[in-house]
Amino acid sequence: MVITHPKHLELNEQYADIEKSPLMKEDLKKFVSLNFYPENEDFKVKAAFVLTPNEKPFEMKTSTERLPVYRKYGQLTFKVKGIEESLAAYQNQAFIGDPEYGNSLFIPYLDETNGIETYGGGRYIDIEIPAEGADSILLDLNESYNPYCAYNYKYSCPKPPLENVLDMKVEAGVKTGIIKR
Repeated sequence: MVITHPKHLELNEQYADIEKSPLMKEDLKKFVSLNFYPENEDFKVKAAFVLTPNEKPFEMKTSTERLPVYRKYGQLTFKVKGIEESLAAYQNQAFIGDPEYGNSLFIPYLDETNGIETYGGGRYIDIEIPAEGADSILLDLNESYNPYCAYNYKYSCPKPPLENVLDMKVEAGVKTGIIKR
């Protein structure tokens, strides 16, 4: 399969880099590529975006005892293949003002592929904070990626909150496993 999606190319580059890769050493030695679904235009959708300014910060559960503090920043509502869904986007409170991550929102989610074709603990999407006054964004579910703990038990990974469980298969983005030499 030829990989052309910019996010997929970026992820492969990161995972192949000995300095940045979350892979275990034995997997990194044999790494060729992450395992992706073919890019699918059906999973690039216009999502209505509603700010949630009155939400309080909370501790998001993780795969370990670590409890990072997030705040629900906004709600995205969209349709994929005629199915209306909704996802919350969260802002990591530790990243506010950070030059690299301060403008990012985090969308952890579960869907009907988890534990079958994709990592059982859910997948993530990162988006930029929409421009002030924006009421919609382009949501590309092809950018869905696995948490680091899908590849290495040494990582602590946020668990998707219950409000981010989709009643559909998101057959886009990263699947389970890696492609090895």
